[in-house]
Amino acid sequence: MDPCPFVRILVGNLAVKSPASSKPSSFSGKVHPSSSPFFCKIKLKGVDSPGCKNVSTVPLLSEADPHPHSLAASFDFSKPQILKASKKPLIKISVYKGPTTPTCLFNSAKLLGKISIPLDLTLVESRPCMFHNGWVGLSKNRNPAQAKAMAQLLHLTVRAEPDPRFVFRFDGEPECSPQVFQVRGDVKQPVFTCKFSFRDKNPVQFNSTNANHSAERKGWSITVHDLSGSPVAAASMVTPFVPSPGSQRVSRSNPGAWLIIRPDGDGTWKPWGRLEAWREPNNSNAVGYRFEVLPATADPVTLAGSTISSQYGGKFTIDATSGVTPVNTPHGSWDLGSVSGSDFGFEPQLLYKGFVMSATLDGERKCSKPEVEVGVQHVTCTEDAAAFVALAAALDLSMDACKLFSHKLRKELRQ
Repeated sequence: MDPCPFVRILVGNLAVKSPASSKPSSFSGKVHPSSSPFFCKIKLKGVDSPGCKNVSTVPLLSEADPHPHSLAASFDFSKPQILKASKKPLIKISVYKGPTTPTCLFNSAKLLGKISIPLDLTLVESRPCMFHNGWVGLSKNRNPAQAKAMAQLLHLTVRAEPDPRFVFRFDGEPECSPQVFQVRGDVKQPVFTCKFSFRDKNPVQFNSTNANHSAERKGWSITVHDLSGSPVAAASMVTPFVPSPGSQRVSRSNPGAWLIIRPDGDGTWKPWGRLEAWREPNNSNAVGYRFEVLPATADPVTLAGSTISSQYGGKFTIDATSGVTPVNTPHGSWDLGSVSGSDFGFEPQLLYKGFVMSATLDGERKCSKPEVEVGVQHVTCTEDAAAFVALAAALDLSMDACKLFSHKLRKELRQ
């Protein structure tokens, strides 16, 4: 089945330059460090989607201090969302000068100016589009010529590109060994089956500071099979989820962990990624996580780390657009001004670039059926897609494993 069409809108390469300085002819990418007193609020108008507002630092331009090009905001949309969009969607950016504390930014900061960049999303489904790349005057003066002469100048790049993705949906909760369907619009077809189990014999030596082993949640495993019944990926709990001493929570200092593995031929498996999860402290309902990929010839690289509400659920995302995930170094350059598809000036040795995957998880009170989106460029075989599906299953199961130990798990999760 073909992938689903998606569109990404990217806003970046932000910099402020005072009119007292010489007028720049092009953006050199050299900016002052992030101690800049300038901030901006970036909104997307005319498209109904969560997360359509971002706050970002705007650096001061300086010829002395080099700084790589950077992404300030990104917005992702499926084709149905685009079809429902207004005829005149736009990016609206408000730039402020004020304190560096985000919590009081808009209460005490001075508004320097606002700009709007119109978007034509009908052009983007088949090719990348550059909507703006250059300098614009920040002023409330309605005369553009006077505004550019009198105001401070803002450099920005606004571009959009097609970002097709494979979409997979679990037909039930992972612990119930569900089917997984590939979805495109209203059409779905089975592509994987999942088998949840407990390991009877586990060669992994667990290190736990908790002496009450009956309280451990351990030995969980889920294997992803293709339609022929062959295993194509698996997630195995390699570090048990145990409560920290004197509490009912899995702590960040002693998280539970999963190993995501892939077939390596001749009935053997090779590690692909490691997921750690824990319960945030101070009566929080959030589950924290960290995922790192395990290259065969390099050190582990962290691709994602954040929190998800255990009560309401949320979205896990691996997105390497705002940074890089190289094989040998955590540093690299990135050029938002390029209109070369999804390349962004990345070097070929990078592990991942652009949007990689996301998994939408439901909260504790709902029947969780994860939905997984995977960027087409990251799927070259069945095993690639299955590894991301196994990761999504491990994330969903971690939400259960991180429940307070005073709460009883459902029967499928109890040995």
